[in-house]
Amino acid sequence: MIKLQVIGNLGKDCVVNTVNGKTVINFSVAHTEKFRDAQGNQKDKTIWVECAYWTDRTAVSPYLVKGKTVYVEGQPEVRTYTTSDGRQGASLSLRVASVQLIGGGRADGSSPAGGMDDMQQSAPRRTGVPAASDITEPIDDLPF
Repeated sequence: MIKLQVIGNLGKDCVVNTVNGKTVINFSVAHTEKFRDAQGNQKDKTIWVECAYWTDRTAVSPYLVKGKTVYVEGQPEVRTYTTSDGRQGASLSLRVASVQLIGGGRADGSSPAGGMDDMQQSAPRRTGVPAASDITEPIDDLPF
């Protein structure tokens, strides 16, 4: 088995489709690496990975928005095509096995309606677990 792991930013909001009765979430991830060329000049190289996440768990889709940093892994596929001017081209795609949100947000700094930030702020506090601001004991007082 070949597994591909990608950490990058989403290029646009995801699209949820139904194909033959199955749900797929499509999105693209850009990974940029910085390097120096032979003359010592700083260069950037961006690789785009088209992702297809076949799942019934579509609750993650509102969070897969442009600019969000994600970690995805799955099986890679290389697709070849012919351009309109007759040249051969290739693209890298990924059949996603898992996706994790690891940071970032929309380009304008907002999160989607009902997003993670909203859920964290309105989540009820667990009883019996003090918040960091409620602790008054000295931090360096170790119990051993």
